[in-house]
Amino acid sequence: MTEGERGPAVVVQDVRKSYGDLVAVDGVSFTVAEGEFFGILGPNGAGKTTVLEIVEGLRQADSGFVRLLGQDPWPRNSALLPRIGVQLQASSFFERLTAKEQLGTFGSLYGVGEAVVADMLELVGLTDKADVQENELSGGQRQRLSIACALVHDPDVVFLDEPTAALDPQARRNLWDVLRAIQQRGKTVVLTTHHLDEAEILCDRVAIVDRGRVLAMDSPAALVRGLDAPTTVLLQRGALPIAEARALAGVDDVVESEVALSLSTRTPAPVLSALAERGALDGLQVRTATLEDVFLDLTGREYRA
Repeated sequence: MTEGERGPAVVVQDVRKSYGDLVAVDGVSFTVAEGEFFGILGPNGAGKTTVLEIVEGLRQADSGFVRLLGQDPWPRNSALLPRIGVQLQASSFFERLTAKEQLGTFGSLYGVGEAVVADMLELVGLTDKADVQENELSGGQRQRLSIACALVHDPDVVFLDEPTAALDPQARRNLWDVLRAIQQRGKTVVLTTHHLDEAEILCDRVAIVDRGRVLAMDSPAALVRGLDAPTTVLLQRGALPIAEARALAGVDDVVESEVALSLSTRTPAPVLSALAERGALDGLQVRTATLEDVFLDLTGREYRA
């Protein structure tokens, strides 16, 4: 590699991990570039957390090849510890310490000063909670504090395992702003989540994992385009006679409910133009495919506990 040329932050090749008869990871491969926001998506039990723990050096793979910042994370590689930040699904804090004291304690392990602690509190929006004990913070505030602890030593790669799990919609949105700010600082971010809207908004690329295997991997937009799903145009009931709707050029199917008329099309532009000519745009909604549609198409719709 020439001077100035950057290698990948994470390389995973044909990694496998079993627990008795349970195959948790079954030949997973992916590469994460430096500065990339990479998501690992999957239903419960898909193997997301196990993959992440192997990359972090918390678990040993049965077989395969893993490199983290050009080094082997297993067995525990002390040279990598200052360069990575890890936020686990369940975070533990020191009892009876304030947010500032919690962060200062973590930072002291890496020789981090008070100025950096203050910067981290500001980054995650906890400056006004600096003197509040951790047990008195809300769930969203505790999650932000956990991420600040993972970032306080200025790591190159940050691993976040379902950071918005169990948060309310407002707290999730606030945390998204924090995650965007992390990447804007030049960090590589590897995220596991089962919130598809979150991945679609935040991630440069995603790998959809199920039963320990990667089913698809690309940017969210490319995966949605590859699904080749129809566009749904919703009209208020009575906006257009159903027979006339079915006769519109480009309409593949029409479904009428008690409140709406649903038109399915793969050529939405001429359909919308025809509706405009008929003055049928009031209350109109257009729904295109999302990453959730891709996810369900690949993993199925059955409920998994």
